[in-house]
Amino acid sequence: QACHPQTSPQLPTKPSKSTYPAFSAMLARAAMLLVIATLLAGGAHAGSLTRADSGSFANPIRRVVTLLQKMQTKVMEEGKKEEELFDRFMCYCKTGTSDLEASISAAESKKTQDTSSLEQAQALKSQLDNELAEHRTSRADAKDAKAKATAMREKEAAAFAKESSDLKTNIAALGKAIAAVSSGAASFLQTRAAAAVRRLAIDMDMSSVDREVLASFLAQKEEGGYAPQSGQIVGILKQMKETMEGDLASMTKDEEAAKAAFEELVAAKEKEIAANSKAIEDKTARHGDVGVKIEELKADLEDTSASYDEDKK
Repeated sequence: QACHPQTSPQLPTKPSKSTYPAFSAMLARAAMLLVIATLLAGGAHAGSLTRADSGSFANPIRRVVTLLQKMQTKVMEEGKKEEELFDRFMCYCKTGTSDLEASISAAESKKTQDTSSLEQAQALKSQLDNELAEHRTSRADAKDAKAKATAMREKEAAAFAKESSDLKTNIAALGKAIAAVSSGAASFLQTRAAAAVRRLAIDMDMSSVDREVLASFLAQKEEGGYAPQSGQIVGILKQMKETMEGDLASMTKDEEAAKAAFEELVAAKEKEIAANSKAIEDKTARHGDVGVKIEELKADLEDTSASYDEDKK
């Protein structure tokens, strides 16, 4: 028969008539009954007892024999049960050992695998910790760079606004001065445009000759008129105006370039901030998943180790 042990049975003694105490006791009882029955039969014969319906009484010997047969049947059934139990135990001893060795081997393999998986998960968690720290630092640096660039751009824009406004005002004043001097307006020297020209004659970068001519012109009285110097003065004023217009154009170009560079920088930093934020979000989720996996692997490794230790006992 196929050997399919499921659990370890209680170890019996190999069935043998000589090792059955119950069987021996039963034989002794049967022998005693046989002796008693024989004595009873002999006594009845000695007393010459005659009965017409003696067939209605069971023969005492037959009763003993019947009892012995029943006892024999019971003993044989019990012996068969113990023999089956013994066979089951022997089957368990043969197959249980190999099953236990297979279980130990499987546990050893699983412990190795779980240990390796746990080490890999812990290494990944440490790597994610480092990467998250780097992403947070990079994001903070990008935000700081954007804030500093914004502050500087605001400062530069304010300076440009003031300087360009001053240049535009001076250019307008020079335009009026050129028109007045060209037309010979006697009241020009009393205007705000003339006052602006006087200031520019002091502040602007020009040759000393032009500065002296312009200063002399602006210092004369209205009654003197402009005739001898008007053409020379208009030339100086036009040159001043062209210089300022060139400065304004250059300044405006620089401002536009600065604005474009700022916008490009802000776009790059915002992209960097968004990328780092996305990476932080994704890796934080992965970090949580790896943390859960580590705890599961630890529990699994603990269970496997406990099963392994139990099988090794």
